[in-house]
Amino acid sequence: MRKILLAATAITLIISSCSKDDNVPQPPAEAPKITITTPDGGFAVDNRKWFKVTPVVISDSASTTYTWVLNNDTISTTKDLLYAFSDAGDFTLTFTAKNSAGSTQQQLNVKVTGKTYTGAVTVFDFFPAPGQFTNGLPAWEAGNTDKEMIAKAQEQLNTNGMISLGGFGGYVVLGTDHTIISKGDEYDFLLKSNAFPNWSEAGIVMVAIDANGNGLPDDEWYEIAGSDYKSPATTHGYQITYYKPDENKEQKPDGMYMLDTTYIRWKDNQGKSGFLSKNIFNTAPYYPQWKGDSISFTGTLLTSNNIEDQSGNGTYFVSKPFAWGYADNVGDAEENAAIKISWAVDKNGNPVKLPGVDFIKVYTGMRAEAGWLGEISTEVTGLLDLHLKK
Repeated sequence: MRKILLAATAITLIISSCSKDDNVPQPPAEAPKITITTPDGGFAVDNRKWFKVTPVVISDSASTTYTWVLNNDTISTTKDLLYAFSDAGDFTLTFTAKNSAGSTQQQLNVKVTGKTYTGAVTVFDFFPAPGQFTNGLPAWEAGNTDKEMIAKAQEQLNTNGMISLGGFGGYVVLGTDHTIISKGDEYDFLLKSNAFPNWSEAGIVMVAIDANGNGLPDDEWYEIAGSDYKSPATTHGYQITYYKPDENKEQKPDGMYMLDTTYIRWKDNQGKSGFLSKNIFNTAPYYPQWKGDSISFTGTLLTSNNIEDQSGNGTYFVSKPFAWGYADNVGDAEENAAIKISWAVDKNGNPVKLPGVDFIKVYTGMRAEAGWLGEISTEVTGLLDLHLKK
């Protein structure tokens, strides 16, 4: 009986204790408190360069909302600001943090210095897939390394030349001397190419911000979701492997335009395999000679249904362009040759709002051949910031 009474007393004490804890009044919620440290001399930045601010917010929570306003326009809804000013001048930014208890504002005065940019392009990486102009645009010489071929690609663009990315997956990574600013629904940049009517060699475009500020394209990439991004004929996550051929192997011509129909073997992650043919017009090696015995590429594969032999006898092929959102798709003078940064999506296909970009990657987006014309291979002749020229 005594044990039962002791147990009952203990339970009563526990319940009483819990009840008292439940009744302890909680401190009232407070509006956010903002601290932004102003550097010596005040906030200053060059135009078309990133301006970064990292506020400290007390009474911050998952439900807290943020706005950065410039000239009555909301330029960001994140706590940390990453923004590039187009023009020089003195500007006032207003930062607001808001929660259920209220809102707090703080203003920043920013001096923006105007700089002159030439739009000079830097080639950070160059890795073409096999193609009839690989090893030619730019020209490979025995012993050339990755670094030397990147330098040659740089020289091609510096002298108004052209670089070929070869078949599917071959790519180049570019940057400029400034941040290319996103202007919402305006066209922001143009990847110059040699496209002409009814001959599209569409390249997928990727963009990135130099978020870590190290000047290198090692941050997250976002894909420009062109017109066929959501098409059922488009394959996302496509991967292909090419195998280096024996240049002295026995050739298998087709009796017309193909010198070797079993030239470069390939296989993909869709259960398909085949050969890239060598034609009679370009007989030099197609495989990038400075690379290893096999090379693989992964990305978005566009349909090749746009390619037609309109002659019916293999003499006249067309590759009809996609509607918009690709490199080397239509002539540079066409409006839909240009790219809007607002088309960018993340790896899950969700739209992202990027204030600008520092790096651009282009890769050949098709795995196809057009008879005697050879493989579809994206070519690039330059990069143009459409806002800089205005």
